Amino acid sequence: MSAPELPFFVYGTLRPGEVNHDLLLRGRTLREEPARLAGAVLYRGPGYPYAVEEPGGTITGELVTPLPRAYALLLAELDRLEEYVPGDPRNLYERVEREVAVPPVTTAARGGDGCGDGREEGEGAALRGAGPVVRAWVYVAAPAVADRLRARGKLIESGDWLTRR
Repeated sequence: MSAPELPFFVYGTLRPGEVNHDLLLRGRTLREEPARLAGAVLYRGPGYPYAVEEPGGTITGELVTPLPRAYALLLAELDRLEEYVPGDPRNLYERVEREVAVPPVTTAARGGDGCGDGREEGEGAALRGAGPVVRAWVYVAAPAVADRLRARGKLIESGDWLTRR
């Protein structure tokens, strides 16, 4: 069974201005917009962050919608970057489907064709009031990695990788 073509929530080196954004995303996205993921916190990794699922936390990032023609290749490249192999117990990250909130968008700003953009109002109690909620792929720390980070990792208190410096 193939994965659904969801947008991606990125929170580290794939964000605009970070090292992997230009390498993997430039020219391959339809839309990139600020977003938040509730129910997770950020930990420092060796040059990149890990999202660890944890109630009460919030991570700041971007919702990236790939160009349809670039989707399959981009999904494969992001899985490779994150060293994610479905079902592999050695994964550092797991690709999971989660709800993320984006700022409210006006009809004029959408500039669309009158069709829906996949956003759902009202889903995700922790994100209510933050704007529309969208289902997206998120790479989160695999369970064993998350356990190690909770025990002795360095938390990024702000939940925003760009404030780590």
